[in-house]
Amino acid sequence: MRLGLKIDVDTLGGFREGVPALLEVLGRRGVPASFYVSLGPDNSGRAIFRVFRQEGFLEKMLRTRAPSVYGLRTMFYGTLLPAPLIGPAAPGILPGVVAAGHEVGLHGFDHVRWHDRLVKMGFGEVAREIDAAQESFRAALGRPAAGFAAPGWQSTAVSRAVLAARRFRYASDTRGEGPYWPRFGAEQSSLLELPTTLPTLDELLGLQGCRAADFFRLVLNRLNPKKPQVLTIHAELEGGPFLADFARFLDMAGDRGATFFRLGDWAEELLQAPGALPVCNVAMGRLPGRAGRVACQVTA
Repeated sequence: MRLGLKIDVDTLGGFREGVPALLEVLGRRGVPASFYVSLGPDNSGRAIFRVFRQEGFLEKMLRTRAPSVYGLRTMFYGTLLPAPLIGPAAPGILPGVVAAGHEVGLHGFDHVRWHDRLVKMGFGEVAREIDAAQESFRAALGRPAAGFAAPGWQSTAVSRAVLAARRFRYASDTRGEGPYWPRFGAEQSSLLELPTTLPTLDELLGLQGCRAADFFRLVLNRLNPKKPQVLTIHAELEGGPFLADFARFLDMAGDRGATFFRLGDWAEELLQAPGALPVCNVAMGRLPGRAGRVACQVTA
């Protein structure tokens, strides 16, 4: 069984505290992972306005106990408190991730802006977000990022066109079943897509009484020995109050014979035979436990 760990870093707290905690847990077990980091302003407090736009958002926040998980300071950033820039706040973290043998990619610049406004953004606006993120990434590591993971799995033909124009090697922008070439209506993307194939902790936590331990047992039971899979975790959750649960999951997965890979390495494997991958449509859909809609691979 092969499992890719995709670690999204959405907030300043996740960057400064969650990432180092995850590095320790992963390093102790020799497990490689791919970190995708939002490097611009932490406007987490503005997400509260989704209460008026997204069905199920308030229920999800209450079910996952968001204030205690993220902290009140984070939940006020961008509203009652100024939005701090994530990347410059802890300049040594990204080099530390790379030194530990992990991959680092981009998770946008302003996470909340991308999540909430992408469908209305034109090429130039998306390009400014990507370019600002790459500038911060270069300042930290001296090179551009090769991989991108869309905030909130929000992806459009325009955003994919920008990523392709900026020469990313691959993206992980959607939910699905396996690697593919995405098609948005009549527009086919030339950028390889590696979708998240498993549910996430924040989706199922508290749903019908689901605890973190229950969630990770579910993931273990869904691991497929016949094909690689991708699990998205969050620095704010698995790198925070659910760190011990995540560590136990890694141990149990290892006991079952699972091996772990970086998404960038898998992308390079797949790009050796690009014609072997299917072309699939992308459509916005709903997932159990997630508020709003996300970009999904259509396989039927």
